[in-house]
Amino acid sequence: MRIKSQTDIDKGMKYLCEISEELKAVSLIAEDVPLRLGVPNFEGLTAIIMAQQVSRASADAIFGRLKKLVSPFIAENYLNAGEKAWIEAGLSRPKQKTMLAVCDAIIKGSLDLEKLCDLRPDEAMEQMTSIKGIGPWTAEVFLLFNAGHADIFPAGDLALQEAVKLAFKLDERPSDKITRKIAEQWAPWRGVAARLLWNYYAVMQKGRDGSLV
Repeated sequence: MRIKSQTDIDKGMKYLCEISEELKAVSLIAEDVPLRLGVPNFEGLTAIIMAQQVSRASADAIFGRLKKLVSPFIAENYLNAGEKAWIEAGLSRPKQKTMLAVCDAIIKGSLDLEKLCDLRPDEAMEQMTSIKGIGPWTAEVFLLFNAGHADIFPAGDLALQEAVKLAFKLDERPSDKITRKIAEQWAPWRGVAARLLWNYYAVMQKGRDGSLV
């Protein structure tokens, strides 16, 4: 099942509020849950890779510089730009290595970002995380916001963990494993639950400088 429109978000929200008292309470606090659906392409994946382990502001700045140096923004042009451009944009060595692995997979045909939309979530995850440098968080965020998978939940995201802590009135932030276990009850709309919890976290953190994803 894929999320393609705001209607799908509304359908998922209705289901979640019916089966979960915690999410129903969260929905009364969170602002409207947006579609936030990007394009399943090289540019979309690169934006997520740039966001790995850095603030949203830093990621946006690096990606903005990179797009000025690589145009049109496709794997072949990224490689042709070369290391000088990557360093100028501000890419760390680990991100450079990840991007090289992604470009190699795309050009060789072992990674088709559009076809990931039609795979089962577990198959899509396996294909993405087989690439060196692409971990579960990166793959899940891409599949959720670019490929539109409805039942993906990036349990390793710190903001989601904090949102779950608040929603369930836990004493401490739950681990990736515990967060993922809690989220199982929201299938087959875990992707909508993630959007709702991110919005909830944003509302609860207003006035602070925090990154959602």
